[in-house]
Amino acid sequence: MILSVDEWQAIAGQIKLTTGRAFGVVSAQRLSGGDINSAFRLQGHDKSYFVKLNRADLLAMFEAEFAGLQDLVNTQTIRVPAPVVCGTTRDHSFLVLEYIALGRFNPASERLLGRQLAGLHQVKQPYFGWYCNNTIGSTPQPNNKSEDWPGFWRGQRLGFQLKLAAENGYCGNLQSIGERLCCDMGALFDNYRPQPSLLHGDLWAGNAAVDKQGNPVIFDPACYYGDKEADMAMTELFGGFGNDFYAAYQAVCPLDQGYGVRKTLYNLYHILNHLNLFGSGYLRRAENMIATLLAELG
Repeated sequence: MILSVDEWQAIAGQIKLTTGRAFGVVSAQRLSGGDINSAFRLQGHDKSYFVKLNRADLLAMFEAEFAGLQDLVNTQTIRVPAPVVCGTTRDHSFLVLEYIALGRFNPASERLLGRQLAGLHQVKQPYFGWYCNNTIGSTPQPNNKSEDWPGFWRGQRLGFQLKLAAENGYCGNLQSIGERLCCDMGALFDNYRPQPSLLHGDLWAGNAAVDKQGNPVIFDPACYYGDKEADMAMTELFGGFGNDFYAAYQAVCPLDQGYGVRKTLYNLYHILNHLNLFGSGYLRRAENMIATLLAELG
């Protein structure tokens, strides 16, 4: 994604308007990573910003991410890139964030991440969901408020993704066993009543890092209030978090003994989303996860 000089100047103007400090663009360096947005380090004479870009019609996605980052900042539990401004140029939507130079994880920073994430999960609300819808990747993520967690997960997470999958041509076995799981999954919560915790919502290893001082940083959130196990499950989905992280988390927020089964239920949501975003390579994995859960349910 390439921006014209005029568009970069327009973004610089929005930074100046928001921060009250003059900002002139010296360079815009394309950064690697990210399947959904283009990312740049926007360098001024004495300050840098991290900028995400996408199509102009996807501004709402950036507005929701801005709100999620601000909610995380407000908890004062764990560092995130502070949101600066979002908006549109002539042809693109953009999100400007604090630029954070990153370092490398070590056992101390992993333990600190575990404790700080546990602190985040102690931020509560009386409802599941959030005050607005957002996205998981670029997929819409509904967050209608609910007091019924299994019902929320059934309708606004698994059911929503299964419907998208059907619209994308993934019918047959996936839909039949997915419907069975949605009907029967309530049994996984017979002796478990989660409280609504503020979640990052998309916490895989690629969305966590440390700054140069060793402080954990999390980014690219898909925030809502839900079962803390949903965040913890995703940390296991693609690996990358060490034993120090999990031990430190559980010392503050012990996980229920049923987590070992429910984590598959929670990660199924993300695998279905990958199916809908990236294609049929995730179909067999989704079907196998559903089959495993149905076997547990008897």
